[in-house]
Amino acid sequence: MDKQRIEALFDKYIKILRITPAWDVKLELVEDLSWSKTGDFKIDCDDRKAILMLNAINPKQENLEEVIVHELMHIKMYPLDQVTESLITNCFEEGSSASNFAYQQFFTTLEQTVEELAKCFLLEYGENKEFSYGRCARKKSFNDLYEGLKNIE
Repeated sequence: MDKQRIEALFDKYIKILRITPAWDVKLELVEDLSWSKTGDFKIDCDDRKAILMLNAINPKQENLEEVIVHELMHIKMYPLDQVTESLITNCFEEGSSASNFAYQQFFTTLEQTVEELAKCFLLEYGENKEFSYGRCARKKSFNDLYEGLKNIE
């Protein structure tokens, strides 16, 4: 996907998701071969500014429109993200098993929620409604996961 098309999709979704004018968000195409992520963002919550970084060289996902929506959805969810992190850090001793469990559960649930919302918006507004399955291709099959387990009988 060319840079102009990516920028057009970025502009489309910051409007659809009503991120602007409340936030100032800039798109940065990362052209560093060592950068292993497909998308990420940097955020300054106090100044309500964010930079959405998108891997322009070797993305792991096939549908960059889906990645743009996913990352922008993180910005929408950021206030809730910060409240939940504050609760975890104030309620559990840092490094404790309870703290680690709470963080793991929170971040897993956050990613699942953001991805589900991104899929909904992609199906409704997307030009490319095909979901990316790049992460699935790198996972073990169901049979591989359970190979070698002892029979319970």
